[in-house]
Amino acid sequence: MSIQSIGIVGAGQMGNGIAHVCALAGYDVVMTDISQESLDAAMALIGRNLDRQVSREKVSQADRDAALDRITTTLTLTDLGRCDLIIEAATERETVKQAIFEDLLPHLKPNTILTSNTSSISITRLASRTDRPEKFMGFHFMNPVPVMQLVELIRGIATDEPTFKACQEVVDRLGKTAATAEDFPAFIVNRILMPMINEAVYTLYEGVGNVKSIDESLKLGANHPMGPLELADFIGLDTCLAIMNVLHDGLADTKYRPCPLLTKYVEAGWLGRKTQRGFYDYRGETPVPTR
Repeated sequence: MSIQSIGIVGAGQMGNGIAHVCALAGYDVVMTDISQESLDAAMALIGRNLDRQVSREKVSQADRDAALDRITTTLTLTDLGRCDLIIEAATERETVKQAIFEDLLPHLKPNTILTSNTSSISITRLASRTDRPEKFMGFHFMNPVPVMQLVELIRGIATDEPTFKACQEVVDRLGKTAATAEDFPAFIVNRILMPMINEAVYTLYEGVGNVKSIDESLKLGANHPMGPLELADFIGLDTCLAIMNVLHDGLADTKYRPCPLLTKYVEAGWLGRKTQRGFYDYRGETPVPTR
C-alpha cells in the first residue's frame, strides 16, 4: 500500500521530531497529545528547527512553509483513524501504549498500519492486543529525530511482508537508513547503549570517578561525541531506567540490573535536561555536575 498520511501519538521529544521529518518528506501529518500546551510547544519547536535548517541552507523557505502547512494537531486521539500509518510515540510504559492502541482500534481504516516508536518493549506483545498483529511493527527513531540517520524496524512474530515493505519505503522517503532488528528486549541500539550508560552510573555510584571525569574519559578516551552521563540526561533518566528494567525483566540476567543511583535520581524527579536537573544542573548558563 502507498502511505500518504501519518498519524503521530505524542508531541514530546520524539513525536515532534517524527512529525518534522515526515512533513518535510511530503506526508500529511496529524499529531495528537493529551495537552494543548504540549501541541503548541511542539509546533513552535518544529518551526524553530526548520528555521535552523533554512539558515544552514539544508531546506528552502518554501519547503519549510509547506512542511508546517502539512501538520495538523488535535487533542482527539480518534482523529488519527483516517491515517494510513500511525506511529505511537508516547511514554515508554507498556500500559500507556496498550491503552492508546485499544482506543484507536474501533476508528481505524481496515488497511491502517500501526507502529510503535518504543525503544525496548516487545512488539509481538503490543501487537497481540490489537486486531491487526500482521499490520503492526516497531518503528524506532533515534533522538534527535531530524539529525539522526538510523531507524530500527522491528517485526513482531506476525508482521507480514507488505507491512514491512511499506514501512521500509517510508524510511527511504525520509532519507534515513533502516536497520532490521529482531523482537528482543531493547532491540539493537539500546541493547548495547543502555548497559553502557548504566555502567557509567555504577562507576559514579561506586566512587570510581565523578560526573566530569567519567564523561571526559569517554569523550577523550573513546572518542564519544557525548559522555554517557551527559547522554543519559539528554535521553531522560526515566527512559534509561525504563529500558534497563525491560532488559533486566526480559533477559533475567543480573548484568542488566539498574544502578540504584539511577533509580534514586528518577525518584527525586531529576530526569535530566527536561527537568533541568539530572547528572548535571542545567538551571544556570552552563551545566554543572550534580556529583
